[in-house]
Amino acid sequence: MFKTRMTEMFGIKHPIMLAGMNWITEPKLVSAVCNAGGLGILAIARCNAKETRENIRQIKDMTDKPFGINQILIGPGAKENIAVAIEEKVPVINYSLGKPWFVNDVHAYGGKVVGTIAIAKHAAKAVQLGCDALVVTGNEAAAHGAAATSMVLIPIVASMVNVPLIAAGGFYDGRGLAAALSLGADGISMGSRFMIVKESMVHGNFKRLCIEATEQDTLYSNVFDGLDGRVLKTEEAEAMMKRGFPLVEAFKGALLVKKLMNLSLPKFFAASIEMLRAEEGHPLWVLARQAVGNMKHLKALNDGDVEEGILFAGQCCGGISDIPSAEELINRIISEAANTIDKVSTLKS
Repeated sequence: MFKTRMTEMFGIKHPIMLAGMNWITEPKLVSAVCNAGGLGILAIARCNAKETRENIRQIKDMTDKPFGINQILIGPGAKENIAVAIEEKVPVINYSLGKPWFVNDVHAYGGKVVGTIAIAKHAAKAVQLGCDALVVTGNEAAAHGAAATSMVLIPIVASMVNVPLIAAGGFYDGRGLAAALSLGADGISMGSRFMIVKESMVHGNFKRLCIEATEQDTLYSNVFDGLDGRVLKTEEAEAMMKRGFPLVEAFKGALLVKKLMNLSLPKFFAASIEMLRAEEGHPLWVLARQAVGNMKHLKALNDGDVEEGILFAGQCCGGISDIPSAEELINRIISEAANTIDKVSTLKS
């Protein structure tokens, strides 16, 4: 067992966090990670306030361990979702893309605020704004990283701030945990590895594709949802790299997102305008690509459509070869990390 600033701050057994992934981190997976000693994170950007509350209460029914939520702050419904999480006194509030206006409210009930960053200079700013810990995302990660790899980014950030750091991007086994601790992190966050466990809702077709993939079988571009991100290499993903602006698909995707989030037309347009006005706002073509990406992502997750679906996935898929339970995976990682550190310690002269 590893005792780090991460385990002490969040009151968990193991320094392993489930990355918040829209549609994937449902209560079943979140609670499984928590019950296995890690920190489960529920992604709520896809939810309206009512759904957020229902999911939080489901998790509370399934575990008595600490857990958290993840919310993109410039997305539609962010303020309402964060308000619900605070009302429910969720122990950990993890956010990305925006300024956390809610820090004092979370601290008031003893909760912790965790910012997600991918650029070193953003780390100090996040701590200034009141973050208790940071998720540091390297380029190897699924979805949205930046240019720097975990090997470079983690020690740079560790030298800049004095809060617990959770390394994300490229971590899937005990050797990675040992490496992250050596680089200055206090634990790891895993998304792609937790997608391929028994409790994950990801369709079997894409679990199989991830297992069959090598470390070379991902694509990194802004065409998938308007922001720089990484997906599993498929024929559709490769075709998206070659296409022009997907006007028709963007319209269909926008309508799908509006329906899934139960937004009226005025609220949908208001949310889009709010995103554009935000400090990290994006032009309409980015929002349109996000709509297309969401639509294709859901085809992969729910339907297992390997022809038209895409799946955000990290380079670490090349090292994933089985589908364990969340508990089996966490126990394996902890054991392997301990063995790795013991082995390295014997190299002393």
